[in-house]
Amino acid sequence: MKKIPKNIALLGFLLIGSLVSAQNTNEIPPVKKSDDKALIVKTDHQELEAKKKAAEEKAKLPKPYDPKANAENDIEKLISRAKKENKNIMIQAGGNWCIWCLRFNQYVQTTPELKKLVDENYLYYHLNYSPENKNEKVFGKYGNPGDEFGYPVFIVLDGNGKMIHVQKSDVLEEGKGYSFEKVKEFFDTWTTKS
Repeated sequence: MKKIPKNIALLGFLLIGSLVSAQNTNEIPPVKKSDDKALIVKTDHQELEAKKKAAEEKAKLPKPYDPKANAENDIEKLISRAKKENKNIMIQAGGNWCIWCLRFNQYVQTTPELKKLVDENYLYYHLNYSPENKNEKVFGKYGNPGDEFGYPVFIVLDGNGKMIHVQKSDVLEEGKGYSFEKVKEFFDTWTTKS
C-alpha cells in the first residue's frame, strides 16, 4: 500500500470537512428574514400614517373644482371677459381628489403676492377632471395635457382663447408644497404684459 503524503491527506480532510459544513449551513434559518418582516411592517405602518395625514390635510383644504360645471360654457365666458379686461386665462386642471391640486390652490389663495399677481393678470378657472366628469371634450381641445403631465396641469389661454402654454406642475414643487420663486416666475411669464 502506498503512503499518502501528509499535505494531500490534510487537504482531503479539509475538503470533506467543508462539504459537511456547507450542507449543515443550509439547515440554519437565515437571520435576515425576521429583520425583513420587521422592515416591511415598519414601512407599511409609515405608509399608512402618511396616507392618513394626507387624507386629513385634503379634508381641510377648500375644494375649488365643480364636477357639475359646464366647463365649455364657463371658459367661453372667460374668453369674452379676457378680451375686455386685457387678461390671459389660467386654467388649473385637476380635481378635488388631487392633493397637489388642492395644495396649489390653497398656496396661491393664501400667499398675498401670488394672489395679487393672479387677480391682476388672469381670469382663473379650475377645470375639473374626475370620474363624475372628465370634461373630455374640453380637455381634447387642449391636447389632453393631464394624460402626459398628470395633475394639476396648467393651460394658459390668451384673450382670444388660443392656447399659448401648457405647464406641468412638478417643476413648481418644493418639498411637500410649492416654491414661491418658481410659481411667481411661472405667473409672471404668461401675463399679457410679458
